[in-house]
Amino acid sequence: MNKDSADIININVLIADRPYPLKIKKSEEEDVRNAAREINEKVKQFQQVYAAKDKQDYLAMSALMYAVQNIENQRKTISSSANFEEELSKLEQTLKR
Repeated sequence: MNKDSADIININVLIADRPYPLKIKKSEEEDVRNAAREINEKVKQFQQVYAAKDKQDYLAMSALMYAVQNIENQRKTISSSANFEEELSKLEQTLKR
């Protein structure tokens, strides 16, 4: 058994009352469980606001919300990186004087 396969574990996560068996790296377990917990919390929030919807709708709304957040975070990261590079360039110019 190689090192990579020894690092793989089987876990079950419950998302919207459905079990999902997963094979993941041991180092990812906490993140995967936290992500499942966040999804379940978001589903519960949507259930409280939109009582007549089906769980598939709550999951779709959660996925959309997280995708939008991811896009916003990527945009912020790119913007921060550009600002950092600009500030670094200014600093380099100042040091060359």
